[in-house]
Amino acid sequence: MLFVGTLLASPAMGSDLVYTPINPTFGGNPLNSSHLLAIASAQRTATASDAPKTDTSSGTGGTGSSTSQSNVDLFISQLEGRLLSSLASQVTDAIFGSNPQNHGTITFGSTIVVFDRSDVTHSIDLTITDTTTGQVTLISVPQLVTSP
Repeated sequence: MLFVGTLLASPAMGSDLVYTPINPTFGGNPLNSSHLLAIASAQRTATASDAPKTDTSSGTGGTGSSTSQSNVDLFISQLEGRLLSSLASQVTDAIFGSNPQNHGTITFGSTIVVFDRSDVTHSIDLTITDTTTGQVTLISVPQLVTSP
């Protein structure tokens, strides 16, 4: 019993922990460089610079650049995005703005947005119709119900 007591009472011994980096860039062994490069190359995924180069010009008098999207196409895309964002703002203001409406129709070009507020299901139903394709999208948005 005395032996067990002396073991528990003896001080613990240890040494300092020393960190040795593996990567030679950070002071590690220079012989690790080829191994680390092989591992990095095996894990590397393909990038855009690895893609085969193709000419996307249509030959119809354009600039002949090989960019995937010309400046005009980019401008049109951004303009459409801004206009659709404006339409979304108008619909949001009509539903939730300072003078909220229970139902309404907003037309923007070939897009028609009809909204109806339902007190029974406590939701707002949106019907978005693209008149050029005939595609109809239905969205039901739940609304917050607070009890007095």
